[in-house]
Amino acid sequence: MSTKALRLGTRRSRLAMAQSGQVADAVSQVTGRPVELVEITTYGDVSREHLAQIGGTGVFVTALRDALARGEVDFAVHSLKDLPTTQPEDLVLAAVPVREDPRDVIVARDALKFTDLPRGARIGTGSPRRMAQLNAYARSHGLDLETVPIRGNVDTRIRYVHDGELDAVVLAAAGLSRLGRIDEVTDFLSIDTVLPAPGQGALAIECAADNASLIAALGELDDPFTRVAVTAERSLLAALEAGCSAPVGALADLLADGQIVNEMRLRGVVGTTDGSRMVQLSTTGPVPETHDGAMALGRELAAEMLAQGAAGLMGERAL
Repeated sequence: MSTKALRLGTRRSRLAMAQSGQVADAVSQVTGRPVELVEITTYGDVSREHLAQIGGTGVFVTALRDALARGEVDFAVHSLKDLPTTQPEDLVLAAVPVREDPRDVIVARDALKFTDLPRGARIGTGSPRRMAQLNAYARSHGLDLETVPIRGNVDTRIRYVHDGELDAVVLAAAGLSRLGRIDEVTDFLSIDTVLPAPGQGALAIECAADNASLIAALGELDDPFTRVAVTAERSLLAALEAGCSAPVGALADLLADGQIVNEMRLRGVVGTTDGSRMVQLSTTGPVPETHDGAMALGRELAAEMLAQGAAGLMGERAL
């Protein structure tokens, strides 16, 4: 293989640069080639509008994919939860590396835990999914909380807490971990309280579908268990015909008997952002052995959720 540097397309945010840098090191190890980061500004990075109003998190992906299509970069790194569920024919997900912690976390004033937040606490998040589940939890446990829509990078969001504008903000554990800031977390939100976004905590490494040698090299970084889990989660999202910004949570757990992984549990949730109506279901079965098997699992659970009225809960967006 050539010793020419590979060009990795990445968003410019500190988090994107941190995770792309980690992938670049891993790719350099498996290929023996240097990897240079090519910083690309996406519409989602420059717009101040709320994501739900500008097309969801897919707005972070288009510019990177355009750069791939034009041959300006050799491969790109995305947060998997940002990827639309429809894959372009000319691009391929060459690798889905081992997933980080998929949970959501809070960073709260005075090192408070979620359940210790005072009455009337203001919690910031830009995610209708998080709003729906936090508000549903508050309703069912008699808590008085207000979810406040916010935008911005990790620094901006945490600053809202430090400046006293908000009592807490909700972030992804994986992002803080990749930034080396996991010690700022004051509480990890239980999966039973808030299901993460489909694919949360996982990265997607994408390249041109006709670049067989690069696909093979990047494939060294693929984790089969992570891939089958996120495939099922994203299939659920697609079957619900919900975009990345819809209030849908999903998580596929791999269940082990001793050292042997033998089952997968897929959980899904959809709800109105005020938390007044929720549909939450799960299914457990053998770990799918194929891509099609994982897709089928997601579709089956989505069909059950739709039968219980999930479609009517997805029209809401954060204002």
